[in-house]
Amino acid sequence: MSRNYPLAYPWRLNLEAVARSSGVHPDVVMRFVDLDLIRPLGGNAPGGPWFSLGAPELIARVMRLHSELSLNYAAIPLVLDLLVRVDSLERRLVEITQVEGTASR
Repeated sequence: MSRNYPLAYPWRLNLEAVARSSGVHPDVVMRFVDLDLIRPLGGNAPGGPWFSLGAPELIARVMRLHSELSLNYAAIPLVLDLLVRVDSLERRLVEITQVEGTASR
């Protein structure tokens, strides 16, 4: 009798998986770690370093900022922080607009 098991997606990625998903060499990932552009998850679990599921997307964003805008790696954390703040402000604006739209009815 065979059983069907649901697929389980990992909650973390190892260095090779992050590099493969990002399309970069593992050395590039570790260079970004050294530059504090990305951070591995804490802990010293075997097979590490381990990264969050969002690490490949962050690496792609760093690569895009570096290549398309010619930003140096020192400027990228500031730009990433500003992008997060803009996203937060845009979400807040949508919330306020929805509340005002509901209140005016």
